[in-house]
Amino acid sequence: METEYKKNSITLTGAVAMGTGVMIGAGIFALTGQIAELAGAWFPLSFIVGGIVTAFSAYTYIKMSSAYPSAGGIAMILEKAFGKGGVAAGGALLMAFSMVINESLVARTFGTYAVRPFELGDDSLVVPLLAVALIVSVYLLNVSGNRAVGLFSIVMAVVKVGGIALFGIAALWAAGFGFQPRAEELPILGFTASVAFAILAFKGFTTITNSGAELVDPHRNVGRAIVLSILVCAVVYLLVAFAVGSSLPLDEIVIAKDYALARAAEPALGSVGFYLTILLALVATASGLVASVFAVSRMLAMLTEMQMIPHSHFGMSGPLREHTLVYTVVTAALLAVLFDLSRIASLGVFFYLVMDILIHFGVFRRLRHEIGAHGGILLAAIALDGLILAVFTVVKLRSDPLIVGIASVAIAAVFVFERIYLRQWLAESQQHQGDHAAADR
Repeated sequence: METEYKKNSITLTGAVAMGTGVMIGAGIFALTGQIAELAGAWFPLSFIVGGIVTAFSAYTYIKMSSAYPSAGGIAMILEKAFGKGGVAAGGALLMAFSMVINESLVARTFGTYAVRPFELGDDSLVVPLLAVALIVSVYLLNVSGNRAVGLFSIVMAVVKVGGIALFGIAALWAAGFGFQPRAEELPILGFTASVAFAILAFKGFTTITNSGAELVDPHRNVGRAIVLSILVCAVVYLLVAFAVGSSLPLDEIVIAKDYALARAAEPALGSVGFYLTILLALVATASGLVASVFAVSRMLAMLTEMQMIPHSHFGMSGPLREHTLVYTVVTAALLAVLFDLSRIASLGVFFYLVMDILIHFGVFRRLRHEIGAHGGILLAAIALDGLILAVFTVVKLRSDPLIVGIASVAIAAVFVFERIYLRQWLAESQQHQGDHAAADR
């Protein structure tokens, strides 16, 4: 059963809104505090370095997606780079899982901010319940189709980018537009590890590559949409980071790391600012989840059609995309219930950076001449990702070795599963071809 992709159903504006919609969600509302905990008072610089690393990564996606626009962008890149096998399928599944992990991060952030006015703790059972409720609501919106999602994404992108920018300007104005890091030395190890979370805050641009089959003039607009969405988010992230740093001392940012923006709004803007920031967080996370679910469900559908992953209807009727929507939201809901924000974000880092390195390596090895990519930029992207992943792993082994173990086992399991599945599928395909050939004779 094939998924229907409506050509020219997503405009350049809609694609930029989708990219920023996924990025400006948990990326700024939850990860600002996580980054500050690792980088110390220098945390705004983490967003600058994260943006630079993201720019190197984006180069590969822009080159590939402009040359070969596809609804399964990441899967298409991996298949062209590694052929139809376990490496390509495993890497594509890692990307899909990293996107689902991001959905659970966004949903959990929604719940964390929603309980702030009621002074409930972060470990309250209400937080995961609200996260699951949001995921179910987003599923219902997504089944309504591209046009509803596209319009919703554009409206919400304008609201939240404008609202967050106003928050940042107002907080900086209240603090006298002053920000000076209070640390005498830059914590090199912690700062480098914090860049991993900053990269995670930017990774939403990859959702644009999965909409190439539906984007207007994709050969030109995929690259434009990626660049514009990264630039918009970079400005917003820096504005907010400096605003939070000017409003709160570092120790208070770390204590309130899961809801740092709401905590920073109160001393700068009073109780009205506190409640408005919470409302803005709810809008931003809800709209970010809409854009993310929309994109990952299409990627899973493409992986199924490319026969990279197995598919079971489980008795469900309707098109394939509706089935993958169900798989997406159920998995995201389970993650939101089982893990806290810090561990969800850490899982996302491991899954995404491993997949990202695979893509750069595959394109460098086989495709750089075909698409006219500069080998030096591809190698720089691999080196930067590898360095940040290595340092992040060392830091997490010291602070939370369990999540490193979970991520390592999960990533290994993905590749082992894909190798077994594809070997079995290939054997069955060859058997069917043999049966047909015998019948023809």
